[in-house]
Amino acid sequence: MSLWAWIALGGAGMVVLAGAAIFVWRLLNPPVIPYVETEGPRMVIQVDVVNASNVSRAGKRVMEFLRERGFDVVELSTATELADSSMVIDRLGDRTSALKVATVLGIADSMVVSNLDSMLFVRASVIVGKDLRSLEPFTEP
Repeated sequence: MSLWAWIALGGAGMVVLAGAAIFVWRLLNPPVIPYVETEGPRMVIQVDVVNASNVSRAGKRVMEFLRERGFDVVELSTATELADSSMVIDRLGDRTSALKVATVLGIADSMVVSNLDSMLFVRASVIVGKDLRSLEPFTEP
């Protein structure tokens, strides 16, 4: 075989390996669907974001990150007290939706808590704490 044939074969092999790697990565890390898991019409998960990190514009960055992924961020606010750790609060007893929000942000399942408050009209609240550098919106290039 000629040198060009070996180069072409090597290139094709690399394309196949890259495709297989992407396929396996997608199997292990499926995308999070920003919809409530209920029967009937699809409803987007609504959240509010509270910046409790004392870092300017951190809440806005999280809001934009969630919106880019299809979540409906209906409110953005700043907390009067700082939080050491970021967390997601389940507001309607829909832990599945709260876990979806946590997964997208890179917040551990153990940091998803319930504090039901149907008057907020959101499924989950995101509290951005002082550990924000470990969250997905702040690790992206």
